[in-house]
Amino acid sequence: MSKRIQAKDVNVYYGDFLAVEGVNIEIEPRTVTAFIGPSGCGKTTFLRTINRMHEVIPGAHVKGEVLLDNDNIYESGVDPVNVRGLVGMVFQRPNPFPTMSIRDNVLAGYKINGRRLSSRAADELVEKSLTGANLWKEVKDRLDQPGSGLSGGQQQRLCIARTIAVEPEVILMDEPCSALDPISTLAIEDLIEELKEQYTVVIVTHNMQQAARVSDRTGFFNIAGTGKPGHLIEYDDTEKIFSNPSNKQTEDYVSGRFG
Repeated sequence: MSKRIQAKDVNVYYGDFLAVEGVNIEIEPRTVTAFIGPSGCGKTTFLRTINRMHEVIPGAHVKGEVLLDNDNIYESGVDPVNVRGLVGMVFQRPNPFPTMSIRDNVLAGYKINGRRLSSRAADELVEKSLTGANLWKEVKDRLDQPGSGLSGGQQQRLCIARTIAVEPEVILMDEPCSALDPISTLAIEDLIEELKEQYTVVIVTHNMQQAARVSDRTGFFNIAGTGKPGHLIEYDDTEKIFSNPSNKQTEDYVSGRFG
């Protein structure tokens, strides 16, 4: 598992509006990359291009190439559903299916895709996925209870378990801790560190301290003004981005002079 991600001259549109322009980036396997920048600069929009979630919005489209180990996910004939199986997404707010049990939430990806498992295989997958999300010990005695009954931090880890159950190569996280308390945030950050042993992880965060704590490399996005496209201004090792950035815009942002 785990794939290299490359974006080549990627432009992202909402209808005729160019939202993100000219992104070129290479993300190594088994690393954590953080995207930072002010609101509206395109970091989440670009994140959603990596698993073709952007196209869910009517009129939205992408020009350029996004490669997973040299395979262009925007090549003609590529099924977006297959892409989303390879590249999982964890959203800003925990979103377990409210009518499903904890167990069924973990298995939801299999059921949605029409994949069948024996009862024993399903039990093994549930335990493996919840263990991978550092949640098994907390919920193993209440798997048949609703996932919506868990705490916010537990719900987010349940969503991560649901994501890794379908065995993706890449995990995208859109501000995964913004709705969580500090203790739950720490649990998710510790989990991100463990996940990179098997997956390529890309997160969007407004918390620069979090980016500094969890990521190996950081990309800074910015925007010239309302109605202008977002740009990837700088992408480098996280330590360099926060201690000695090459671009004045990056320096101003991480030092708190704007944003």
